[in-house]
Amino acid sequence: MNTKRVLVAYGSRHGTTAGIADEIGRTLRDDGFDADVLPADTVTDVSGYDGVVLGGALYAGRWSGKARACARRHAEQLRVRPVWLFSSGPVDSSAEQHEIPPVRGVARRMRQLDAREHVTFGGALTADNPDLVARAMVHHGKGGDFRDPARIREWAHHIGAELGTTD
Repeated sequence: MNTKRVLVAYGSRHGTTAGIADEIGRTLRDDGFDADVLPADTVTDVSGYDGVVLGGALYAGRWSGKARACARRHAEQLRVRPVWLFSSGPVDSSAEQHEIPPVRGVARRMRQLDAREHVTFGGALTADNPDLVARAMVHHGKGGDFRDPARIREWAHHIGAELGTTD
């Protein structure tokens, strides 16, 4: 029996999405999968993977350009394997309170890639963020880390269960 390989790729400017991708990769490895976690702009080939998880940060209602570019570059190969998409973005607890539908660009990628599903996780806005606007928001008390590790792990287990049933 071969161990299934999963690519977890992320497009992120400041690390929130990378943290989510790391949690997904770690959970999949704990579940017995061979999971690689890579920045989306460094992905050169997806053909060796049994499944792909692609995530991007949301900025002003748009999905990360690095994640979009990765999806375009590898569209042909992504269409022939299971794909899951995720977003990180709301810097409040709304992602934990209810399902957030994918933004228009992500919904389009879902259709193009025949992705199995999309989940939006909370984002993080902390003093470590190098963006001037982000630092100003933190200074005015509008920041925080709204990623829920338990919810991320639960979704990763779900992906693993689906991959375990595919040939």
